[in-house]
Amino acid sequence: MSDLLKKNAVEDDFKIVGKDLIESEKISKPSMSFWSDVVRRIKTNKVAVVSFWIIVFLMLMAIAGPFLSKYNYREQNLGNQFLFGSKAFSLGHYFGTDDFGRDLFTRVWSGARVSLMIALVVVAIQGTFGAFYGGVAGYFGGKIDTLMMRFVEIIMAVPSLIYIILLMVVMGPGIKTIIIAVAVTEWTSMALIVRGEVLRLKEQEYVMAAVNLGASPVRIITKHLVPNAMGQIIVRLTMDIPRVIFTEAFLSFLGIGVPAPFASLGSLALDGWRLLSNGPYLFVIPAFFISLITLAFNLLGDGLRDALDPKLRK
Repeated sequence: MSDLLKKNAVEDDFKIVGKDLIESEKISKPSMSFWSDVVRRIKTNKVAVVSFWIIVFLMLMAIAGPFLSKYNYREQNLGNQFLFGSKAFSLGHYFGTDDFGRDLFTRVWSGARVSLMIALVVVAIQGTFGAFYGGVAGYFGGKIDTLMMRFVEIIMAVPSLIYIILLMVVMGPGIKTIIIAVAVTEWTSMALIVRGEVLRLKEQEYVMAAVNLGASPVRIITKHLVPNAMGQIIVRLTMDIPRVIFTEAFLSFLGIGVPAPFASLGSLALDGWRLLSNGPYLFVIPAFFISLITLAFNLLGDGLRDALDPKLRK
């Protein structure tokens, strides 16, 4: 009797629902592509997000900043030399004026535009050529790879500053010369990175399938190998941008950078260094923006490297 009561109690308290095969086959976590996962992980990295928005702000100001002032970056006013502080601000010189009375606010953002333009063009050139060169060397391997890598080692054996100075002497100073000179010396590191990735990727099944289907080497390199190495390429390009900006600033500081009347952050820092005793702000402000751009791109590059690392994917 007691056993029967227990059985009835169990049947009343519990209901056997059985297995729902349709529900059990559903995936509880939605599928996510590689790049969607990268974006998600970047958003969780607060330092990288802040760095990204700092870069966006600096780029927008480099474009629109000079138009926010009523002064032209070339306009001189010898009656307003070395103005700084409240008096300069009341006259619309938000960063003060230099030894010729020129508005430093306009000159800083015009200089940032030139520096960022040089960096972006150089990175685009070296990224494109370096990725293709490294892709060809890694894909074909053998004697072709050995010959191409020996050429890279010869270029890397000579300090890049020597190449840059020689090109400056031959072509003359100018923005175009700086772009060509820096791009010629900076593509080798990209080639080495892409070559290493291609050597690893070319043994994958999808590459072998493309070969068996009759795809040409150029198509395999450009459509399969280089795109799959894009994570490492993006990280490297992000790290190269501040290095190019620093190189341009260094050349300007040596007096062989952007020629007058154009200004870059490096040339502004050089002018400020010469006038350090008259107005320290003339050096501090351009140096601050060079440091801020360099730091922001480096921190963003660190965040991208962590987000693109397949070992950290969950």
